[in-house]
Amino acid sequence: MKIYTNKNNTSTLKLLIAANLAGKKVELINASFEDDVFAGPRSLPLLEVDDQLSFFASNAAVQYLFPVLDMSENGQCQQMLEWEATRLNPAVNTVLSAKNVASDLKQALQALLHTLNSALEKHQYILGEKLSSVDISAWSTLYPIYYNNDLKQSYMGDCKHIARWIEELANAKAVQEAVKQWGGSATGPFGATSALGIPLVASLSSPVGTPDEEEEAGPTPEEIELAKENWLNGLKKLQPPLKQEKLVLPVKGRKNILITSALPYVNNVPHLGNIIGCVLSADIFARYCRLCDYNTLYICGTDEYGTATETKALEEGVTPREICDKYFELHNSTYRWFNIGFDYFGRTSTPQQTQISQKMFLKLRENGFVSSQSVDQLLCQKCDRFLADRFVEGTCPHTGCGYENARGDQCDKCGKLINAIELIQPKCKQCQHTPTVKPSEQLFIELGQLEPSIRSWINANEKSWSPPARAVSRAWLKEPLRARAVTRDLKWGVPVPIEGYQNKVFYVWFDAPIGYLSITQNATKEYEKWWKPDKEYDVKLYQFMAKDNVPFHVIMFPATLLGVNEGHVLVSHLFATEYLNYEDGKFSKSRGVGVFGTDAQQTGIPSDVWRFYLASIRPETSDSSFSWTELGTRNNSELLNNLGNFCHRSLSFCANTFKGKVPDLVLTQADYELIALVNREVIAYVNHIEKGRLRESLRHVMSISRLGNQHMQAQQPWVLLKGSDDDKQRGATAIGLCCQLVALLCTLLAPYMPETTRKLREQLNIDAEKLRINPENPSLLQYLPSGHTIGKPEPLFTKIEAELLDTLRAKYAGSQTDRNEREKQQNGMATSLAAGCSSIAELEAAIAEQLSGKKEPSNSGNKVRQIKGSTKDKTVWQPEVNKLLELKKQLAAVQAAAKKQAEPKDCLPAPPASGEDTVESLQKAITAQGDKVRKLKAATKDKAAWQPEVTALLDLKKRLAALQVNK
Repeated sequence: MKIYTNKNNTSTLKLLIAANLAGKKVELINASFEDDVFAGPRSLPLLEVDDQLSFFASNAAVQYLFPVLDMSENGQCQQMLEWEATRLNPAVNTVLSAKNVASDLKQALQALLHTLNSALEKHQYILGEKLSSVDISAWSTLYPIYYNNDLKQSYMGDCKHIARWIEELANAKAVQEAVKQWGGSATGPFGATSALGIPLVASLSSPVGTPDEEEEAGPTPEEIELAKENWLNGLKKLQPPLKQEKLVLPVKGRKNILITSALPYVNNVPHLGNIIGCVLSADIFARYCRLCDYNTLYICGTDEYGTATETKALEEGVTPREICDKYFELHNSTYRWFNIGFDYFGRTSTPQQTQISQKMFLKLRENGFVSSQSVDQLLCQKCDRFLADRFVEGTCPHTGCGYENARGDQCDKCGKLINAIELIQPKCKQCQHTPTVKPSEQLFIELGQLEPSIRSWINANEKSWSPPARAVSRAWLKEPLRARAVTRDLKWGVPVPIEGYQNKVFYVWFDAPIGYLSITQNATKEYEKWWKPDKEYDVKLYQFMAKDNVPFHVIMFPATLLGVNEGHVLVSHLFATEYLNYEDGKFSKSRGVGVFGTDAQQTGIPSDVWRFYLASIRPETSDSSFSWTELGTRNNSELLNNLGNFCHRSLSFCANTFKGKVPDLVLTQADYELIALVNREVIAYVNHIEKGRLRESLRHVMSISRLGNQHMQAQQPWVLLKGSDDDKQRGATAIGLCCQLVALLCTLLAPYMPETTRKLREQLNIDAEKLRINPENPSLLQYLPSGHTIGKPEPLFTKIEAELLDTLRAKYAGSQTDRNEREKQQNGMATSLAAGCSSIAELEAAIAEQLSGKKEPSNSGNKVRQIKGSTKDKTVWQPEVNKLLELKKQLAAVQAAAKKQAEPKDCLPAPPASGEDTVESLQKAITAQGDKVRKLKAATKDKAAWQPEVTALLDLKKRLAALQVNK
């Protein structure tokens, strides 16, 4: 095997270490693109295994040399290698190549290192207790940082677990030999200075020439020809835009996409994990479908029946209906702020829900899938009621779990479903008394009878589901399905239409998914056209949810539809996510931990930034974490510096140089190569988003922006436009092509950032219906004809300051109880702060500090105004305002006391301005008033406190002067 490389390329170090650890011999060859071996690749190193197999992506080569032996770990390994290639490595190389490192870049790298340090705190290696290719890649990337004392101190000062890990690997003989072979010097551990070289060959996929960001070969002749064809004729191949009807019904001859997101429960406000797991993911996909001219219906609504509603109503002392009305509006307004584009957002507590649920249940009963059983239930004698699942808590009965706060329906820790009677040491949630067991007659759906149909359906369709959805469904099918109770002893729910059961309602697991049908009925008045379509209509059902909702959508709801057997549409694509965590803990609606939808509205951070960030950390294959630092970094680095900078520069060049008219493009072979590379990203965008991988799709959009930035820097149109006619033509083409890339970015980002792309369309002066893509042949099109007049370029994004992030992190730390306690303490701080100031000077200094954040008064800043300007969240800045008002109140009181004290006890009142004035009386009054003014000026710098007394003094002096003149 051969490794072709250039000097000081840390990605080559990865390959050498992997080969040495695996005991494989490799030959290291210095190379350049002039060598015959490079027919198309534009990046180094290159691993040549034989004549038939070569690797151009260093992480893929490392995996080949040092493969994962346990295939169950392969998915996690792939994810972390991608993180290293697309996040850690570019950040490190940017720091190494920058003369002056910007604060936001430094902050970004530190955040990445803290993530790695946290992983290594728990395990010996990144993925656990065994060395993997992830360790090799990350170690090689961090090598030039760790072995440079200044850089190590700046970025790894508190990363003791990374230091331990680096030192352990450095002691390995295979690693030491690889470093020497790579070119490390004998000085120091391995010769740190030689590691500071940056790859000499720039990569087309990275702004700083990193060699390992999943580099690919250059475009093939076929790709270039296709790029030319689509550039010239692609717009003509687009279908006519689909007319948007008020009532969306299936259309013959078109793709009809029915989209649902898991119905959010109405007992609380949704947090960010709920939003990205369900409604936001579904909204992004629905907007993409409309972009492709699929006939799309996206419905959702609030899940309003069940014990959680009754529990919340009891807590707040209102009726279940009042709770539902309150939280429906909270959910609705939250989703509107996030720009969730439902075709209809409904609710389940409607007559249509009752009608359809009862009809389907009776059909199940008619088909023989309903039975009755006497069930032992928990009865709280103190409350005189049967305890439904959420009215009882206890220890989880499942082996190996033992969670002490498991609900009577499901354990939040292990995720398994529970029958309340199985709980260990159950307690009534209302009164905390131990309930007794009493039999109650209930109806059951015989899932065991439907199991063969369910298994057959899952086997035929699960390939189109996300990994978490497949994992949950397979876990459920490891054991035989059992009959499950469909009725319960509650009042708030869909009544059971069977004699003898009129005082019972349906379990929410049964009727809630039927809400999709009833909400569609409320939206279209003809729900069966979507849910029971004729054969000539192509209708596909896509469902979005977090993994805890998967059992109800792959077992319970399909069992109902299969049992009814009336040709209902079953889900074809089920896109479930893992969990989104909050900083170092978990989101919790019950305890109020994390950032909730209503909180996000008050931060002053635009909804599109939230949408972008949440999509970029969407937990598609494993749990991910929300981080305030990362939110700021993503905004400042990716949106502001990458995307926003490219769009604004491109359009500003067009506006300033060509009076806003898109110049004629004379494309060269190199330009078509760029378009072919862009088209690769567009194809990947479509492939990923069609499979529900929204995070991956977004990554390819940002890659297009980076390609645009690189093209702008490489062409330098600002220089070309000052040169010869040929240079000017090249400069104009560069600007025109960048404007076309802006239009493409506007198109692809529309599902993710609807408000930002609306503004960008205004700047491009183009209608939304003209910015579409062809999912059958995704590519860059000539969206802007030559001579097209654009609008006024404006910046799309603003920087999020670290101070605001620190304030928000502190504000949302802990549980809701913790936050309420902090607010009380903050409100009390103002009084105690003012009470601690005894003199006018101290109070003035405190006010100055509160205004500007400095001990002395400052005209350059205003602390309260700055906080108000950075966020609309009153709870963030109100405590600071309270402090300021209390300080001013105390100052006024102290000034008044000082003024009174300054009055001489024996001074005569100023004589009236009348003929009674005498020189002697005025002179005494002036002396007394002068003493008064001097004392006030010495006590305070506040002009308002002593200016009236100065005016009185000047008036006395004028009267004395007038009297002396008259004499």
